[in-house]
Amino acid sequence: VKFTDVSQSDWFYEPVMWAVSNNITAGVSDTKFAPNQTCTRAQAVVFLWNQAGRPTVSRKNAFTDVKSSDWYYQAVQWAVSKGITGGTSKTTFSPNKTCNRAEIVTFLWNRAGKPTVSTKNPFTDVKSSDWYYKAVQWAVAKGVTGGTSKTTFSPKKACTRAQIVTFLYNNR
Repeated sequence: VKFTDVSQSDWFYEPVMWAVSNNITAGVSDTKFAPNQTCTRAQAVVFLWNQAGRPTVSRKNAFTDVKSSDWYYQAVQWAVSKGITGGTSKTTFSPNKTCNRAEIVTFLWNRAGKPTVSTKNPFTDVKSSDWYYKAVQWAVAKGVTGGTSKTTFSPKKACTRAQIVTFLYNNR
């Protein structure tokens, strides 16, 4: 695979090559990976679903914004059935909403079974009362991510394709 926007010297080179060779994602074209393009919630769950081997599940779709003809339909149903995500409300998944860093580490933490870790919180922008607090602490303890700096996690920041495949790679 040769992408003109991915170089061997990029921090995300190995994760991108791993993700492409394991059919977790492809490029946005034959020659572009678009590492800095933000991911939607639909794209993020499709990456996770692809990593799981694209299992089929049978469940009643509760989301008015997810149709059976959507390319991400099976991935969403699988993710919900596995407790990876419950959507943004009881009736919406928000597939086209940009996936932020808090959401993707929470998806990974949920997939791992919500393990508890005891570690000192290094981030000034993550409080113990935040819904993603335990997921972030787990992600740091497991080496999934180190944050955006030594003291910031940037939970609300949009997650890029490079970041998501790196999180998946670090948690394989």
